[in-house]
Amino acid sequence: MIDVNKRNQYLCNLREYKENGFTIFRNVIDPDLLAEAREHFLWLRKRFPEFRPEHLHHPLMRDDAFWVRLVTDERLLDIAELILGSDLACFTAHYICKPPLDGHAVLWHQDGAYWNLSPMEATSLWLAIDESTTENGCLRVIPGSHKLGLQKLVLRRDTPNLLMTSMEDKHVDVHNAVDIELQPGDVSVHHPNIIHGSEANRSSKRRCGLDMAYINTSTTIANEALYLNPILVRGASVTGVNKYRAWPSFNANTSIPFNGWETWTRKSQDINARHPEFVPARHDDEPVQEMVRRMLARIESGTMKEPRPEP
Repeated sequence: MIDVNKRNQYLCNLREYKENGFTIFRNVIDPDLLAEAREHFLWLRKRFPEFRPEHLHHPLMRDDAFWVRLVTDERLLDIAELILGSDLACFTAHYICKPPLDGHAVLWHQDGAYWNLSPMEATSLWLAIDESTTENGCLRVIPGSHKLGLQKLVLRRDTPNLLMTSMEDKHVDVHNAVDIELQPGDVSVHHPNIIHGSEANRSSKRRCGLDMAYINTSTTIANEALYLNPILVRGASVTGVNKYRAWPSFNANTSIPFNGWETWTRKSQDINARHPEFVPARHDDEPVQEMVRRMLARIESGTMKEPRPEP
C-alpha cells in the first residue's frame, strides 16, 4: 500500500504519465538489490550463453526465486498500483542488456502491439541496472504518442535490431523524441501505446535494465502458454480470468543466493498456502531454450498485423 506522503509525491508522476504516456521515478531501488540484480544477470548469461544479452526472457526464469523477489518488490508494486490499481499481476519481465559497442538498436514500436491482452490495462516498468545514457542507447520516447492507439507493425530486416519489426515511419514524429537518461535504481514507466525505441550502444559502457510488465487482474492474457502463467503480485485475482502460478521457494539450482532467501522461502510458502488455486510453474517437455526461441519468433512476427480499435 502506498503511504500518504509517497502518494502525494507520486501524484505529479501520475499526471505526467496520463498526459505524456511516460514518467520517471528516481532512486527507487537500493544499491544492494541492484548489485544482486547484476549478479543475477551474469549468472543467467553463464547458464544460457546461446542467447544475446538483450534476450534473457522470462521462460528462462520460470522457477527463479530471485526473479520473483525482484518483480514483487514493494517499491515497484507501489508504482504499478499507482497506474493500474491495487489488484496486480506480473506477466512478463526480462533483462535487456546492451554490451559495449555491440548492443542492438530497438526500432520504434508500441509494447501493446506485442501483447494479446483484453482489456489493455497494462504498464511497463523499466528498472535501470546500469547507468542509461544517450551514448549507450537509452530508451527514447515520443511524448503524447500513447493517444494514437495501437498501429500496424512492419517487418524490418534492413538494419540490425532487437525486435525485427517496427511501426510505419508515418506514425513516428522523431523530431519530438525525448531521451530517458537514468541512474542505477531509477525506474521509467511507460504506457503500452507509447511509441518508443532506442539506439545501439556505441559507447564503452554496458547498458543493462530489467523490463517488467504488469496488468490489472481484470485483464485477460490470451496466450498463457507463452507467458507460463502470470504471477499474482498484489491484491486479488478475478474468478475465471487467468491462472496464476505458485511463488517459487529458493532453490540453489534455479536461482542465485540472495539476501533474505530464507525469509523469502517462508513467505512464498505462506502465500501459496493462502492461494490453493495457484498452479505449479509450467514444466512442458519443451526445454526453456526452445520456449525462448518460440517467443523470439513470435516477437519477430508481431502480434498485431493490422490496427485494432481501442477497448
